[in-house]
Amino acid sequence: MPTETSPTARALRTLEILQARPGTTAGELAGRLGVTERAARRYVGILREAGIPVESIRGPYGGYRLRRGTRLPPVVFTEAEALGLVMAVLDGQPAAAEADADDLVGSALGKVIQVLPESVGRQAAALRRHASAAPDRHSSRPDPATTSALVTAVAARRRVLVTYRTESGNEWDAEVDPWAVVVRYGRWYLLCHSHRADAVRTYRLDRVSAVRQTGYPFEPPDGLDPVAALEENLGTGWEFRTRVAFDAPAAEVAPWIRPPMGRLEPAGAGCVLVGSTSNPAMYAEEWLPSVPFAFRVEGGPELRAAVAAVAARLGAAVTP
Repeated sequence: MPTETSPTARALRTLEILQARPGTTAGELAGRLGVTERAARRYVGILREAGIPVESIRGPYGGYRLRRGTRLPPVVFTEAEALGLVMAVLDGQPAAAEADADDLVGSALGKVIQVLPESVGRQAAALRRHASAAPDRHSSRPDPATTSALVTAVAARRRVLVTYRTESGNEWDAEVDPWAVVVRYGRWYLLCHSHRADAVRTYRLDRVSAVRQTGYPFEPPDGLDPVAALEENLGTGWEFRTRVAFDAPAAEVAPWIRPPMGRLEPAGAGCVLVGSTSNPAMYAEEWLPSVPFAFRVEGGPELRAAVAAVAARLGAAVTP
């Protein structure tokens, strides 16, 4: 396989750029390749010599582009790209390490490895065979068809009807404007505006059981940062209210608070954490014990009951 800096590798990279960005100028191409404009034109010439029709259009809206209807050769990976792809797949889907036909990602990875050139394919197969990955118990894998339907609606800016099921088993239908699909720590979320609640909501994709696109268009907020908006809204909109007071300044407590736990606000000499959850038991057993400050659970009743149950269980463990 060509090295990252060989003329062949740069010519292939030129082809990728022209596929993705028709109308790329010589200056833009040089910047993407990290070479001079003269060298960029030389790589375009290499593509033309290989029989790939690259057109050059003059004017303010001109640049290089592939001739319409051009049939391109198969995708070619460099060694670093092939190994990086296998590593990324194993990191996100540990089950793909096994050649299991029932695992969609593992099956797809096997097909990719099979069509790689022998030298690179051999290394990629060895990496897959001998690298072990521990599954993340907190990750979730949504249905590919559901994910595709939501991504299509995001791209088309069309409102959808979703059927959603919470961890506690409650299920409802909601009409939402799907702003973005966000992957966070192994979990897939839909960031949207819910017309049912008239508020921003975050839904886990693995709990969406049905998606129906409507004919109603929408416009996402200007300057939307999907990741930041998701972080801000993860701890709001769930069925069980939470309120926890800490006897320490907000600046000291803040580094220990995860966004899904809620919003931290100053309160006198201490601070208070206000939010909501669909799983009071997890909030009480996993999240609150990780905060190394004294706290009082002021609400809601479900979280107070969950914390009381944890305290009784731990107290019984040290009772003579």
